[in-house]
Amino acid sequence: MTVPEITPEEQAELDKALLAALNPLASAIRSRATGLPEHRMWDGDPAEVALSVLATWKVVDAQVKSLTARAAGTAGSYGASYEQMGAAWGITRQGARKKWPEAVVRTPAATPITLELFGGAAELTRDQASGDWTWTGRGADGTHGAAGDGARCPTREEAAAYAGAFLQEHAVATP
Repeated sequence: MTVPEITPEEQAELDKALLAALNPLASAIRSRATGLPEHRMWDGDPAEVALSVLATWKVVDAQVKSLTARAAGTAGSYGASYEQMGAAWGITRQGARKKWPEAVVRTPAATPITLELFGGAAELTRDQASGDWTWTGRGADGTHGAAGDGARCPTREEAAAYAGAFLQEHAVATP
């Protein structure tokens, strides 16, 4: 997998969306720091205003890193290797392992694997006798689910895909 390129038009739209998302957060952070109402965020010393925006980008950067680590962990839970993650991120296998050390967890076959997605969680388990995988879970909306009628999956990845689809279907919509 190669690192995706985006077009100049996509870059312009991304910049626009990020700035639109940043402004309310920057206003709120600056308001708390200065005691000024949010609608007066741009009042004051230009350097101080610019530093407030910079501090807000730091908050966004930390959140992006957290979401990136979550995505790497999800990829690892579906069986992706550090080599694959590194290729997707444009770094080496070793770089991916250093960046997301917990993303690929080698567990003994008998150890259940927990998959957390969309506000819910599912547990993947392997039957020692057959080697097949199954899952049980609870969606964010409180709905319980499991592999139907004793259905078993030949691979962990297949069980994770079914469990992930269930969790997505039972996510709680945000307003």
